[in-house]
Amino acid sequence: MPSSDVTEPRLRCVLPFEAAPSEVRLLRRAATKQLSRWGFSAGLEEAELLVTELATNVVKHVGEGAIATLVLEWRCERLRLEVHDRSAELPFLQLADCDAECGRGLHLLATMATDWGAVLTAAGKAVWCEVPVNGGTDCRRIERAVAALDGYRGVWDDGRKRQGRATDLHESAVELIADLLHWTSAQGHDPDDVLERAQMHYEAEAEAA
Repeated sequence: MPSSDVTEPRLRCVLPFEAAPSEVRLLRRAATKQLSRWGFSAGLEEAELLVTELATNVVKHVGEGAIATLVLEWRCERLRLEVHDRSAELPFLQLADCDAECGRGLHLLATMATDWGAVLTAAGKAVWCEVPVNGGTDCRRIERAVAALDGYRGVWDDGRKRQGRATDLHESAVELIADLLHWTSAQGHDPDDVLERAQMHYEAEAEAA
């Protein structure tokens, strides 16, 4: 279902979906998996709820079966969620009493997100919201790591292209580290010394954060 690309200085993932309750559940899981894959942990439940509300609004106001797309974009300071659909009718925030169903989703966006909005697009509209994320060195390093590992997943290993679960980022990270240690040794350096220095860098930055 999902396809993703990573571009500096952000992490970006595009997830197409069909407007249906069962698809909303699958979309929520796919979004959570992608954010976890990036190393996004703080605010994960909040992001999951916002994804659900954005997608459910398409089901309610555009109609079941409508084709839509969720875009996740993580920069160091914030996470942006966008849902694109083919309806040109922009949503608006209205006063709603406690028994009103209509408008609850937008009120939730306005409450939970630091900013939100809706814009017309060439194909319809996009409804978006942003939530703050702890930024800094960790985020930039994660961006570089994900970009490197996404490229590394497709390399040839012993003449056979990796398939299935072997393409998981965690497995790729282990293999990449092992390859780097082999390269370090071939350059005449001590792999243990490199690992120790890398660990020191990590611990110093983690403590500073």
